[in-house]
Amino acid sequence: MNYIDLFAGCGGLSEGFDSAGDFKGLAHVEWESPMVKTLRNRLIKNNGYSKDEAQKRVVHFDIQKVQQLVHGCTKDSDLYPDNHKQFKEFGLRGIVGDEKIDLVIGGPPCQAYSIAGRAQDKNSMKDDYRNYLFESFAAIVNQFQPKIFVFENVQGILSATPGDIPVLQRIYDAFAQIGYLIRTPHDQKKSLLNANDFGVPQNRKRVIIIGVRNDSNLSLDSIYEAIEKQKVELKPNLKDAIGDLPKIQPLEVPTKNLSHGHVDDQKVENHVPRFHNKRDVEIFKEWITRDMNGWPLEDKLDFYYRQTGKISKHNKYRSLKWDKPSPTIVSHLQKDGLLFIHPDLEQARSLTVREAALIQAFPNNFEFIGSQGHQYKMIGNAVPPLFAKKIALALKEFLK
Repeated sequence: MNYIDLFAGCGGLSEGFDSAGDFKGLAHVEWESPMVKTLRNRLIKNNGYSKDEAQKRVVHFDIQKVQQLVHGCTKDSDLYPDNHKQFKEFGLRGIVGDEKIDLVIGGPPCQAYSIAGRAQDKNSMKDDYRNYLFESFAAIVNQFQPKIFVFENVQGILSATPGDIPVLQRIYDAFAQIGYLIRTPHDQKKSLLNANDFGVPQNRKRVIIIGVRNDSNLSLDSIYEAIEKQKVELKPNLKDAIGDLPKIQPLEVPTKNLSHGHVDDQKVENHVPRFHNKRDVEIFKEWITRDMNGWPLEDKLDFYYRQTGKISKHNKYRSLKWDKPSPTIVSHLQKDGLLFIHPDLEQARSLTVREAALIQAFPNNFEFIGSQGHQYKMIGNAVPPLFAKKIALALKEFLK
């Protein structure tokens, strides 16, 4: 079963579909360079692709340029020089060739729909172009006419209203115009799923919009019922995900860029936290010791002021709990690491890239390419591969 992955990021969705078996990604489209490099590297190291094949399959391009993306982009080749010559000349059509596309998967950037993002923007993100990236997704679906598509996004999409029209209504209308059926805007609240219910060690609620071609005679209710059957009985917690990783403790004499070091010689790739000064370390220890997560917001803000001399309306700290799922891993973990304090008092630090990846249910051997900030971003933006695998397993019977 062949698929195209749009807004592919570092490949969370495609990793899950590939691991489910019987699925093959013919093209993965992503426009950020570190994510493109990471996904190409994964296809080489894990899927056995040659460098040339990985370059061809992972397209570095802006999905908003639909015609160039589908048919070729020699004029824009200077903007994306790392693309394969076959894509430059013939676009996705050249890469896909005569193969039938059974499925299109993807999740447009969620910032415009995010409740937190809208709260921080003076116009509630109503003028953000990312509100309308679903149009590009729909255009690609229309070009390749898959039997089914999977569209993943944040919970905030249920209430986002750019241009005074609910975005779910816009999405429903866009797909109806090209001959696809999705749940009605009112019923999409039933499409809100928590990845923890499917075996991912974090609470991560996402809207999974499934679309079926009108002439496929497929039942949306049957598909969603099949997805529900993929839920697990025993939900994993934080300790299940990262409890066996080597300890990293504060250095007595930090260097310019390194505040923590491994206790023993057991090294794990990407298992280094962001830099924390001595004040951070002491705050982490006090926060964990006094179990301050449950304190009233007013007391937390007072604590922050006493420690830093700064005034804030929002809580800045939160420690994780071994026996509970992690909160949602976010793309800006590099900046908001103080809200992801490791539960071990002795380590007194925020999460590492490797820990964030494991909480997102990426395999141990998945390599992330780019700066530490880019790695946190691509992990936080990804669909957990295990969650994607469960969706893929549910869809198999409907694509045969």
